[in-house]
Amino acid sequence: MTPGAIDHVVLTVRDLPGTAAFYERCIGLEPLGGDGRVRRLGAGGRVLIELRGDPAARPRDPRQAGLFHVAILLPARADLASWLRHAADTDLRLTGASDHGVSEAIYLDDPEGNGIEIYRDRPSDSWTRHGDRIEMTTARLDLAALAAEARTPWDGAPDGTIIGHVHLQVGDVDQADAFLTGDLGLTRTFDAPGAAWYGWNGYHHHLAANTWNSHGAGRRPTGMAGLEEVVLRGLPEETIKKFDPWGNKFTRTEL
Repeated sequence: MTPGAIDHVVLTVRDLPGTAAFYERCIGLEPLGGDGRVRRLGAGGRVLIELRGDPAARPRDPRQAGLFHVAILLPARADLASWLRHAADTDLRLTGASDHGVSEAIYLDDPEGNGIEIYRDRPSDSWTRHGDRIEMTTARLDLAALAAEARTPWDGAPDGTIIGHVHLQVGDVDQADAFLTGDLGLTRTFDAPGAAWYGWNGYHHHLAANTWNSHGAGRRPTGMAGLEEVVLRGLPEETIKKFDPWGNKFTRTEL
């Protein structure tokens, strides 16, 4: 069991069948059980996304605290290239693509506005480190060069796909820092205006927090669609259940 990692993410959605179909067809996650109120999807037999249906939930408000994006980490660059070709073939609307130095990332939204990042890491021994700090950049990603690396047609998220990180919207970065470094034991690895990144065990980041859309936001209203829970693994028992200052819920699993 990897100490300090994201196990899976739970989202509340208004249209459970439609959103589940998106994660299957567009993202390539396999159905892993559920019922009329819950759908679980993942890769290699491991659940990565759990969707909880609530037709009465209010639509997510992009100005509120909650999810900025959930990041799905593919095992290799060729996998990301195959997914990019799949996205083009199925006319998926992308919202961005960046070379972050430590990784290459493609961005889009699910049908309910939840942000998604699909990415691959460069080898960790190529990352530039300054003590606990890790250099990250945001540069243009050459999509044509990436697509040329595809070796096989996309056939769904391969075994080894995981939730690499979760990026949160918060009302205040200093308050988020106290929770993430104190309650969850993360190390701050990178900063940018209105945002900070945090990792365990030398990873560039497992969690991040920004105020780009949500500066000054208070506790997230109840009954709203969007992020429900971030499930962590490999952490001490005292982190079984915690809430950050905005009501984002973190729980722990041994699996």
